Amino acid sequence: MRHHIHIAVRQSSPPSDAAQSSGTRLGLQIVAPSMAARRQAWLFAAALVFFHASEYILAATFHGRRNVTATYNLALLISKQYILAMSFAMLEHLTEILLFPKVKEYWFISIIGLLMVVIGEIIRKLAVVTAGRSFTHVIRIYHDDQHQLITHGIYRFMRHPGYSGFLIWAVGTQVMLCNPVSTIAFSLVLWRFFSKRIPYEEFFLRQFFGSEYQEYAQKVHSGLPFIRHACPMLFSIDMSKQSTKEYEMKR
Repeated sequence: MRHHIHIAVRQSSPPSDAAQSSGTRLGLQIVAPSMAARRQAWLFAAALVFFHASEYILAATFHGRRNVTATYNLALLISKQYILAMSFAMLEHLTEILLFPKVKEYWFISIIGLLMVVIGEIIRKLAVVTAGRSFTHVIRIYHDDQHQLITHGIYRFMRHPGYSGFLIWAVGTQVMLCNPVSTIAFSLVLWRFFSKRIPYEEFFLRQFFGSEYQEYAQKVHSGLPFIRHACPMLFSIDMSKQSTKEYEMKR
């Protein structure tokens, strides 16, 4: 007797259009960023280009192109720390696109960030234009005849609108990117930086303009939260100690 063994070969049916479409969407979501994320990146790049280009143009206008070229990096606020911070921001943006793409879909947060960028730019550029030749990117430690105390325009409302505008602009770029980590980091680091820079700068401003600046500082806020003004007497003591140490080191 012959036994016939029937082997049934089951052919797998081709994937449905719905499954293919779902897989395609999943693949695109992993590989390519969403339209919102791409728009955020382009706006971020545009904000950087406009900020630094306008800083250079204004600096060259008021101080001369030859003088600005010598301190090009300082004039455009480009430093190692700045490059590192912006690189970290872009890295966070890319990482969250891959791991948490939904974070980049909050369009209303991006709009708030864009408004902060615009407002920060306006405040800072008003500060530069109002101060003119008196506005410098490097703190002046020696007084000259062209250096004047500016108390009109936007300086009627805040003593350091340039710093205030930059803080709003920088934090705004991270809000616009929907970068939660960089938003917090930028806020804390910049506030700490300006909380040390402002007393240092105002020490020399008090030396240059005396009671005139002291009265101005008492009436007008610094423009940054929780930074009113430093005690001139205490800071003078600190500066005297620092100057003594520097003198001894030079000897």
